[in-house]
Amino acid sequence: MGIKENVRKILSEIPEHVTLVAAAKTRTAEEILESIEAGVRYVGENYVQEAERVLPAIKGKCLLHMIGHLQRNKVKKAVELFDMIQTVDSLKLAVEIDKRAGAIGKVMPILIEINSGREPQKSGVMPEDLFELLESLSSLKNIKVEGLMTMGPVLESPEELKPYFRLTRKLFEDASKYSGPNIEMKWLSMGMSDSYLIAIAEGANMVRIGSKIYGRRK
Repeated sequence: MGIKENVRKILSEIPEHVTLVAAAKTRTAEEILESIEAGVRYVGENYVQEAERVLPAIKGKCLLHMIGHLQRNKVKKAVELFDMIQTVDSLKLAVEIDKRAGAIGKVMPILIEINSGREPQKSGVMPEDLFELLESLSSLKNIKVEGLMTMGPVLESPEELKPYFRLTRKLFEDASKYSGPNIEMKWLSMGMSDSYLIAIAEGANMVRIGSKIYGRRK
């Protein structure tokens, strides 16, 4: 099946309250446009430079999300390019985003990335550190915390991700009771091409799907 058929199939499978983010790492502007024509409204990019390359063709046709690890030296450009940054994993990164967003008069929506597998080599906030981070972020004026995101560890079977999705959902529910002027828990971004149906069953309302839309990366 082609890109358009893949998008339509996924949109028919997922509940209406679930938002599809097309993970467009390494994809061409033409491929991304084809997915947008089939109903994709949110596109995720892993790298600032790739987003910069495709943005002229897709600007105004979708909302662009940063779904890869963001280095602090790329924040200025990221704040200009993206409509949301899903991978905030430290106070230092959030402060830099806040500063750069403030400089251009923007309030930047962010998700906090949770290291649900507690893997030392991976980015993300350790689950036990989430509320301390939220407390620190509550005073920043130019970011808005809109939810949580997790990748989960790489495992043999997507079924094995259930405990990690459940942990992140529990954090999301607990964080939803947290009151801060710039914190509103709306999005729980979990699940990719091999695990999105499991993630939805565990509470995700945003999924990031790449190869199931565009085919395997060459």
